[in-house]
Amino acid sequence: MPEKSHGWFREWFRKVWKVRGGGLYAFGFAITFVILEVGSLGEDLAEIGGLFNGQLIEFVVQFFIDSFTNTFKALVWPLHVVRIAPPWGAVGLGVAFIVFTRFLKPPITRWLFPEEEWPKQDE
Repeated sequence: MPEKSHGWFREWFRKVWKVRGGGLYAFGFAITFVILEVGSLGEDLAEIGGLFNGQLIEFVVQFFIDSFTNTFKALVWPLHVVRIAPPWGAVGLGVAFIVFTRFLKPPITRWLFPEEEWPKQDE
């Protein structure tokens, strides 16, 4: 599936990757943001009875407010992980940074930037 996932999502993820440093933090931010946005959009769509009864403007305004809130929540995603089960959340986050850098970052980077030459992982 990663080879076939192109277009706007990959471009968006590439921008997030560059801005957030291209590591576990960037990955966690992107995943957290997508999960929060899908949840917010689902809730908003469930609440509206119809888009033509005056709720369209309210829906659009609420969507932008939710997106801003979700961006902030996604920025602080490591705090949520640490608070899951102290002190194991912090230990898990530390291990995740090591595992991510070693095993997940290289294939994600190759997927995001296929036009660049990448050395093989075992070199």
